[in-house]
Amino acid sequence: MKFGSVDEILTFATDREKEAVEFYASLAKQATRAPLKETFERFSKEEEKHVALLSDISGNKEKIDAYEFKTITDLKISDYMVEKEYEEGMPMPEILKLAMKKEEIAVKLYTDLAGQTDNEDAKKLFLILVQEESKHKLGLETMYDDYLADQDN
Repeated sequence: MKFGSVDEILTFATDREKEAVEFYASLAKQATRAPLKETFERFSKEEEKHVALLSDISGNKEKIDAYEFKTITDLKISDYMVEKEYEEGMPMPEILKLAMKKEEIAVKLYTDLAGQTDNEDAKKLFLILVQEESKHKLGLETMYDDYLADQDN
């Protein structure tokens, strides 16, 4: 995958994030239990934050330059999971696995794209996206870990 400009990167990334918003919003509409509905709505809102971040950065080199990177812990829980499709009635742990895997795939995609460009602005933008997706992945992995811990009590 090759991009000719930072704007093309932003368009690509924004489209991926909008797909994620729609994915989680559609799951929320299909959910038959309130906790699942709330979880999907929360996931959708997190992806909307990524869309807003990309919109805020778009055409704003100062925002890209000012972005502060932080170390994000990777629990690597999703690394041992197989990608699967959502099925109605899927239990909460399976839904969390599905969401974690989607975020892991996004992290890998943006990491790979960062490694394929010599354009410093594009590279930094991809690394910003890696950071944002890594935060989301960590949140989901923590939620999954907490859910499993609660099952033991």
